[in-house]
Amino acid sequence: MPRPVLLIHGGAGDITDARVAGKFKGIKEALRAAWHHLEKQEEVPKSEKDCALDAVEAAVRSMELDEAFNAGYGACLNTDQQVEMEASLMEGRNLRAGCVTLLQDVMHPITVARRLMEKQRHVFIGGSAAQQLALSTGSERLRPGALITDSAKQALHEFQQQQAAGIDTTYARTELDDARTDPKGDTVGAVAMDRHGHIVVGTSTGGITGKWPGRIGDTPLLGCGTYADNTIGGVSTTGHGETIMRYNLAQRILAAIQHKGLSAQAAADQECQLMTKRIGGTGGAIVVDHNGGLGISFTSHRMAWGYVQDGIIHYGIDHNEMLQEPFAT
Repeated sequence: MPRPVLLIHGGAGDITDARVAGKFKGIKEALRAAWHHLEKQEEVPKSEKDCALDAVEAAVRSMELDEAFNAGYGACLNTDQQVEMEASLMEGRNLRAGCVTLLQDVMHPITVARRLMEKQRHVFIGGSAAQQLALSTGSERLRPGALITDSAKQALHEFQQQQAAGIDTTYARTELDDARTDPKGDTVGAVAMDRHGHIVVGTSTGGITGKWPGRIGDTPLLGCGTYADNTIGGVSTTGHGETIMRYNLAQRILAAIQHKGLSAQAAADQECQLMTKRIGGTGGAIVVDHNGGLGISFTSHRMAWGYVQDGIIHYGIDHNEMLQEPFAT
């Protein structure tokens, strides 16, 4: 029987030194808010308790409330200075999923995605239909602009300045570039496996700064931003959405595990690197395979991540970095 594990990310991109402490704080808070769903799971039939689903939703909801992350409160702005959010949730037993996009002025897109999945009629809805689902199933209608933060306004202003200066803002560039331009693509995501081997993945984002109104990214697309299959593994991705969509990153990582026999780490490393080499944009992924093996990889300058296993929080943000602290504080 596998050990329960919860692995999360707080986005990949050109994360400045000033934002690292906030990322770490938010990652650890999200893990502590969610881990009890897995830790206290009792030996019950698989159909009677969905601890992995509860854990993923709780972790993502925590990050959606934290302006250190580009999801929910603190989400980035489009060219109309508006927040448009999207999320997806998938479980690996029956391959059920819920995907929503173009949500405005409501909290917790990940919960709206769960409600859609549980209705079991449609997999993906957007715009006014997603808005109506949110409001009709308990989401509060916020005042217009309630999710906009000063940092999101500043990011849009800097993006517009870069465009006016003729800087290429197409990609979230790697740390090797002299003039990096990160459209703030730091999506949040979570992958959980319970003691029965059930895998759930959730991803939530505000997109990229300076996007056109109505733009849809990789986050709500199955096989790109999110995928879960108990027989292979689960993946949540982050980074430059247009790149991830064109490469189908989540599905390629799982294919490398299934067909090439790679570990979760080797598959994530291989596919993230091949994606950036082929297309140019950067990104990252977190992976839990069907044996409970973990993968954490990114071609972006930084990616905030963390996981809980055996009473220890492991976390990091730079390449080749791993910090630890006891879960109980």
